[in-house]
Amino acid sequence: MTENRLSDIPDWLYLLREFYEIYRYLPSGGSSVIRAHQRAVREAVSRVMQSNATVKVGDPQDKPVIVHFRRALDEGRRERHADMIRGFDAIRSTLNWQYGYEKVPRGLEKKYAYAELCGPYGPVISEEVILGLVLFAPGCTYPAHAHDGITESYICLSGAVSENHQGVYAPGSLIFNPPGQLHRITVSDREPALMAYAWIGPPEKLADQKMVFTRTPARKNKDG
Repeated sequence: MTENRLSDIPDWLYLLREFYEIYRYLPSGGSSVIRAHQRAVREAVSRVMQSNATVKVGDPQDKPVIVHFRRALDEGRRERHADMIRGFDAIRSTLNWQYGYEKVPRGLEKKYAYAELCGPYGPVISEEVILGLVLFAPGCTYPAHAHDGITESYICLSGAVSENHQGVYAPGSLIFNPPGQLHRITVSDREPALMAYAWIGPPEKLADQKMVFTRTPARKNKDG
């Protein structure tokens, strides 16, 4: 693992700037809660950049879903956030793709993975914000889960997804999940979906976040 500062590897600094800008200009839809979250993400990212944070880049790791990454990036280049897509492309060879769960449901290991970009464990070190990238294969269903004490947002970069069957989010959309909110994601069966995410919460929650998938309880029959 190599250790540097942001100023030593400009591609990571440029990518953080893109996160700052997208959370600056993306509409909040009139929601004061979402607007406050966007501001919190921007301020945290700004402090990371101003501190010239440590960057620890380890050995890259792939997962099967990465076969869809090139297509997802190419689709994202057509959107207004094309600069952000170029930022991801510049560091793609260093990404450490993960599952993040001790037990991954059958089939999901080929349809999902995420790469953390900033957080307590790096690559860019921060105790107050986690930034990352998640890739879903076409037709993926990401089971219901929640985050304890963490406020989360996704930004759709390419493809289209639905959360809890309550709307369709196309590129440029933001999905907001307050702490503890159970959410399930489904993906279009024609294209992969690429999403950036940001987590805001207390340092102890960010450093020790444990997630488990939740199964819907079976309904009892009339005699039960």
